[in-house]
Amino acid sequence: MAPAVDVETPVDAIQNLKAKANQVDRSIFPDGLKTTGQHPPLYDKIYPYSAFPKRIEGPTEWKAEDYANNPERWVHQFSEEELAEISKTADRFMELGLPLTGINKDNFQLPGLAPSLTTMRRELLNGKGFILYKGFPVHEWGVHKSAVAYMGLGAYLGYPVSQNGHGHILGHVKDLGEDSTQIDKVRIYRTNARQFFHADDCDIVGLLCIAKAEFGGESDVASIHNVWNILQEERPDVAELLTKPIWYFDRKGEVSQGEDPYIRAAVFYLETPDPANPEREQRVYCKWDPYFVRSLSRFSDKGIIPSLSPEQEEAIKLLEATCERVKLHMILDIGDIQFVANTHTLHARTAYRDFGPDSGKPRRHLLRLWLSVPQDEGGWRLPFWDSDEKKRGGIQVDDTPPVARLDAD
Repeated sequence: MAPAVDVETPVDAIQNLKAKANQVDRSIFPDGLKTTGQHPPLYDKIYPYSAFPKRIEGPTEWKAEDYANNPERWVHQFSEEELAEISKTADRFMELGLPLTGINKDNFQLPGLAPSLTTMRRELLNGKGFILYKGFPVHEWGVHKSAVAYMGLGAYLGYPVSQNGHGHILGHVKDLGEDSTQIDKVRIYRTNARQFFHADDCDIVGLLCIAKAEFGGESDVASIHNVWNILQEERPDVAELLTKPIWYFDRKGEVSQGEDPYIRAAVFYLETPDPANPEREQRVYCKWDPYFVRSLSRFSDKGIIPSLSPEQEEAIKLLEATCERVKLHMILDIGDIQFVANTHTLHARTAYRDFGPDSGKPRRHLLRLWLSVPQDEGGWRLPFWDSDEKKRGGIQVDDTPPVARLDAD
């Protein structure tokens, strides 16, 4: 079935965007690649609900009980040999004085570990969509070397993209005391509030635990294909509503010159056809974050965009509740690395409390990576103009340079 044409995107507009993506100043972007940033979907590539599958089967559709009592299926303990190779390569990278913003597989070579990372990357993109590594010696290595080693591993999974308007390609999930109720201004990862089920603006998100909270801050992951099946069985009306491009997502001021402060989009999409294999499956893809949908009253109150309808409000609650029903719970210990696909899983975090200032213990601190995987390198075929760009997605404000600081700012 052909897509339901909403607004056809002019070809010259797409070509202009692609041309700009390739006009990169290496003095600003050391690896010669620039994050493409947030953009509306190609509305003429969005399929109607009738084209979506009634049920999804396969490795991307899983249940928590498949893994909760089988950690060997999703937890990998780093071996001494693996850590020795990572350590040696990180030391060499640091001795060369290369910028973290330019790290890649060529200057961070891991010949011994590379094959297993390739397998894990395939499992993230086309399988269950998550993995937990254990045993990164962050106390022994310190934050700097741990960050180098972590970003080096990430280079085997995808290209690091900017995570905010400041150009952070190494993010810091840490409570900075910001007001979590000011959701039109504040990014929730900079608070200790609960993060509802969501996907980030990248293909794979990584989290390395440097320090734990006193209480909470635990992780949940849900198969969006399992969620889809439940919605199709129990509330197909909600499933249909989530496939329509009637949802507005806030950009919270992280906007380049001339861009709109919000994006109109769907929540569920179908992949675009594979030009090389038109018979190939078009998988269901999800792009969602309730915090970015609920923070737009400053526009809806003025009639600039529609307010959320009662049906949309119900859909938001039901999507969260369904994720809660099927979630896999996990706790990240110090030295753990979690990688999660944003294409076909949603993830969440419980609220947390840090140790008191008199305890002598650090605040909860996770290093975050947003990694992109273009479609010609195995990434999903997405209905966005940048689907084949190496650093697709992320958040890019004008020519803000990428930075990889070692603590939050």
